[in-house]
Amino acid sequence: QVQLVESGGGAVQAGGSLRLSCAASGSIVSINAMGWFRQAPGKQRELVAISASGGNTNYADSVKGRFTISRDKNTVYLQMNSLKPEDTAVYYCNANLLSDARAPYAVEYWGKGTLVTVSS
Repeated sequence: QVQLVESGGGAVQAGGSLRLSCAASGSIVSINAMGWFRQAPGKQRELVAISASGGNTNYADSVKGRFTISRDKNTVYLQMNSLKPEDTAVYYCNANLLSDARAPYAVEYWGKGTLVTVSS
C-alpha cells in the first residue's frame, strides 16, 4: 500500500507563512506528479499547486506569487507566504504514481489533510 502523510498545518495571522510537507511511502515504483489541493468550508476541493515530472509546476491563480511547490524524491513541500484569510482550508496532498500493486497503471493517492487557519 501507498501512504501520503501531510504535516505543517496550523494557525497563523494574515501575512504570515507556513510550510507544508507530504511524504509518500510504500511500494512506489515511480512518481508522475505530486501536488496540493485544498477545501474550504462549504466549497469544493480545488487545485493549489502541482509538481510534475521534468520539473514542471502549475499554480492556481489565487496563490501565484505567494506559494511555492517543491519536491525532493518522495516528499513534496508547499511554502506558503503572505497568507490571507481566504487561504483557510484543509490542505490535501495528492500523488499520481506507479506502485508495485497496480503496475503498470498509474493511480491517484490522497493524504488525510492538514488544516490551515489564517486569521485577520
